Amino acid sequence: MTDKRLILADPLSDEGLEILNSSVGLTVDDYSGRSRSELLAGLPGSSGLIVRSATMADAELLGHADALEVIGRAGVGLDNIDLEVATRRGIAILNAPGGNTISTAELAFALLLSAARGIPEAAASMRAGRWDRKSISGAQVAGKTLGVIGAGRIGTEVIRRARAFGMKVVVTDPYLTANRAEDLHVDVLSLEELLTVSDFVTVHVPLGDATKGLIGAEEIGHMSPTAVLINAARGGIVDEIALATALREGSLGGAALDVFEHEPLPADHPLRECPNLIMTPHLGASTPEAQREVAIEIARAVRDALLEGDLRSAVNVPSVPMADRDRANEALDLARRLGTVLGELTGGATESIAVRYTGAPGAMLQLVASAAVEGYLSRRLAGPLNVINALVLGEERGIEVSRSRVAPEGRGKDWIELTAVTGTETRQVAGKLTVRGGPRLLRVDGFRVELSPVGTLLFVSNVDVPGVIGGLGTVLAEADVNIGEFHQSRDRDAGRALGVVSLDVDLSADELARVREIPGVQDVRQVRIGRERPLSR
Repeated sequence: MTDKRLILADPLSDEGLEILNSSVGLTVDDYSGRSRSELLAGLPGSSGLIVRSATMADAELLGHADALEVIGRAGVGLDNIDLEVATRRGIAILNAPGGNTISTAELAFALLLSAARGIPEAAASMRAGRWDRKSISGAQVAGKTLGVIGAGRIGTEVIRRARAFGMKVVVTDPYLTANRAEDLHVDVLSLEELLTVSDFVTVHVPLGDATKGLIGAEEIGHMSPTAVLINAARGGIVDEIALATALREGSLGGAALDVFEHEPLPADHPLRECPNLIMTPHLGASTPEAQREVAIEIARAVRDALLEGDLRSAVNVPSVPMADRDRANEALDLARRLGTVLGELTGGATESIAVRYTGAPGAMLQLVASAAVEGYLSRRLAGPLNVINALVLGEERGIEVSRSRVAPEGRGKDWIELTAVTGTETRQVAGKLTVRGGPRLLRVDGFRVELSPVGTLLFVSNVDVPGVIGGLGTVLAEADVNIGEFHQSRDRDAGRALGVVSLDVDLSADELARVREIPGVQDVRQVRIGRERPLSR
């Protein structure tokens, strides 16, 4: 079996490299320090790519990566990766959100203390030979209010340090539950309220459409003229021109920035001339400890994704709790198989696919829908297709995908029902997992059947008359094809029947033609169902 090729676009610590180089099945090519043109030339055929913040994994780069399965970001921020293009291509995006948490939180608090006590000015004056003890005064942080925008991993660590310094902490975060806020001993406010009451404000949210320019002129206007703004998250969250204006006009007490919209910061940028401003060159993760932890975390995640199909760290795949992962893999496998059957039975341009599921809602329902659409499109599309991009590719082809959770009501815990509508027909399949986890096909267009959706299945629709089963048995016997399972279902009122046969091997085109020639047979479809592709093992 050929090794999967992994490219390092940026440097990784020795601990991370050791994990990758010792992984059987991986070949690692180090392109760190090489030119972008060399990197682009080396991408074809590679399965994995690891980047830090220096490499832009944009549409151009992804266009050269014809076999890429995984991009690992050795860090938290993903603004240097084109998530939309990667998702459409079915590329899993992994990051290392935990590795630099402590170092970044410590830097943010160091910036806060430096701004509060005027440490940079004091240090500069000493180096200049002065003793400006009286002219440089600062503020005590104990008893002051810290506003934290975003109470994720890093924000939480900043909160803990602030409380240890005797600060009152207020938070704005739409995802923070009341119980979690109580555990952290913080008050939850709106952004405007937080800005108004805080002596210090620190930003800890990712950069995205909703947070770009989050702190602009209007928001700075809500802050006290003595307040200090700190950003050690991502550049672009704070409007740098609005901040520079406020600092020059004295309408804001000060600021401390470790990140900038364009890095390195241009030499002629207005911020460089602002008073009461501390700037550091994106040092949040610049500690040996953070570099080591980030490298280990991303190396393990990329290794497991490439060699084991483990996508639990992927940011563009809904997360399923570890305790539910085995059952989730079985449900996704069933959804793919049912989708494959439905796709083979349905002809013409598809208008919509409805997915109904009796299992857990939320992320699991979305994954089941994506796996079902993956199976449905598997015979219709060339190129990468998986749970990452199936819904996107379906939408691009004009397929409206709806998903809903339904009560079991005798169907069982893991019942999945798929309905496809085209301009001329509506087709439906349904199935569930057995107690032992095995997938079963239980319904096709209202006909009750029961057999495993595995291997090669033959679907024979016919008029409900004698002789069809015998004729089918004769054709299969003469073709020397053995039957694994057989189920016949009848609709007496409509005078129709459906037979589903599990075969050991595929029938040839001539053999299928002979089945179609059996008197009473109306339609014959042969469906080949591939192996399971788990979310993780």
